[in-house]
Amino acid sequence: MTVVWINGAFGAGKTTTAQELIELIPNSALFDPEVIGGALRYLLPPKHLAEVGDFQDLPIWRRLVIDTAAAMLAQLGGTLVVPMTLLRQEYRDEIFGGLAARRIPVRHILLAPAETILRERIAGREVPPDLPDGEMRIRRWSFDHIEPYRAALASWLTADAHPVDTSALTPHETAARIAEAVTSGSVPVCDIVQTPEPTAETLAAGVLLFDEQDRVLLVDPTYKAGWEFPGGVVEPGEAPARAGVREVAEETGIHLDEVPSLLVVDWERPSPPGFGGLRLLFDGGILDSAEAGRLLLPGPELRDCRFVTEAEAADLLPPVRYERLRWALRARERGAAFYLEAGVPVG
Repeated sequence: MTVVWINGAFGAGKTTTAQELIELIPNSALFDPEVIGGALRYLLPPKHLAEVGDFQDLPIWRRLVIDTAAAMLAQLGGTLVVPMTLLRQEYRDEIFGGLAARRIPVRHILLAPAETILRERIAGREVPPDLPDGEMRIRRWSFDHIEPYRAALASWLTADAHPVDTSALTPHETAARIAEAVTSGSVPVCDIVQTPEPTAETLAAGVLLFDEQDRVLLVDPTYKAGWEFPGGVVEPGEAPARAGVREVAEETGIHLDEVPSLLVVDWERPSPPGFGGLRLLFDGGILDSAEAGRLLLPGPELRDCRFVTEAEAADLLPPVRYERLRWALRARERGAAFYLEAGVPVG
């Protein structure tokens, strides 16, 4: 099972190309995530929808895209062709990472016509006649998103996806090129790491690393939204502190020589779809400037990292995670660990 994700600017011809592509790749089917966005207009309160300018900004949309794609592949097998513009790297990471968690590889294709051709295609795009003010709204939307598309090209999209210049190609010719590239293996599986989603409570170990100014290292994982501490889920039979050391090495390239000392044990309550569990934080010590400069970023697991003060961390971390950090720093000062429940000390 695999996903071929066709990305590109609005108006680049993704849907038409995808319809041609499923005729060329055996045992393939089309999944258009626009359907999910349309369904949410009926499922969510209008006030809730009015708070976002794009349904991609809704976490429920991104999760439903992952779940629907996985369910379709479980039912149909083969290849799922998905035409959908993704211009925010964190959304791409979340969706592709969610698919990777289900052991579904993604091959990322970028339709990249010259901008003059793109503008001509947007201007000539067919609009459903029964859509009120449809022509003006759809064309305006497509034109307004050319600049975000340019920004994505400059920052991450070109390096991430396999580009196909469609300036002089028909949709059928474009589909033929994609089919050949996919079947020949010239389009690699996206290099993104994701662990399987938990089915029960988990034990996770994080490690706090500090720079010479005593600021703490936070990381921005590719496989989920939001800032975190280096670390991850403890594998069955693995010692938690060793798991933290292993995760630090895998994520950052930093190899700790000593087993870190415990700072915090925090019980995280279940919050669907999450199952909660125990979260441990360890003290990984101070990295000198040379070690800090060897951080392996960006990479398949981390998009970014940052040394921050405690006050700066409050603006980046979710509230419970920040409380976990706050008490870990107090434990580091006093030399004794804290036991927390949902970020609050007990006992």
